[in-house]
Amino acid sequence: MSDDAAAPQDGLRDKADRVRAQRPDRVTRLRREAWGFAVGSLCFLAGSLPSYADWAGAVWTNVTFFVGSIFFTLAALIQLILSGRRPPRGDTGRADRADWWSAAIQFAGTLLFNVSTVGALLAAIARPDAVGVGWRPDAWGSLAFLVSSALAVAATRDRGLLWDRDARTWHGTGLNMIGSIAFGVSAVAAYVVPSTGDLVSEQWTNLGTAIGAVCFFTAAVLSRRTIDDSGTAPVPARRR
Repeated sequence: MSDDAAAPQDGLRDKADRVRAQRPDRVTRLRREAWGFAVGSLCFLAGSLPSYADWAGAVWTNVTFFVGSIFFTLAALIQLILSGRRPPRGDTGRADRADWWSAAIQFAGTLLFNVSTVGALLAAIARPDAVGVGWRPDAWGSLAFLVSSALAVAATRDRGLLWDRDARTWHGTGLNMIGSIAFGVSAVAAYVVPSTGDLVSEQWTNLGTAIGAVCFFTAAVLSRRTIDDSGTAPVPARRR
């Protein structure tokens, strides 16, 4: 970026910082989408625990996964549409572009989890005593989460240029990346070996899902957005 192009943006940021400094009553609150990710993560964590599965049974365990996927989808939709992000345009910067696509691909991944959890629930209802019945992170949904996390890392590298500086933080991006990797490991471990009909590793399937859920939950709880006490967001560093 040239010095001439950077100067107007630096001026906008300096002005936004002065506006913030004049608001001593600003507070930091949990982001709106964080509630959905937190509840959804708890559902996925519960469903991945063998003790919970033994207590709830195959059908209700899969109901738990399905409910968790719905909360994930609602939270991802809020993050994509209602939190202030705008679709990339010709003058959209690299950080904002990566941020939007990260949120969009994450939303697509949650929809894929909706489909797979419904399929697992229907299978459990049809044959609750079948060997290996139950939801596991599917390959395509897990891949979408991995791509989304990689784009989030790219956006976080230039978070000072984002539409909202709180939109991406290193602790949130890092935890979500670890969670996405864990879901990917779970998806691989859940592959059914044709010759035996068994999972590659049921232990790693459950462990990967549990680790991913814990990471997503922690990232959601730690996510914050700075607003004033009237509930309105401050003037962002840069808006397009």
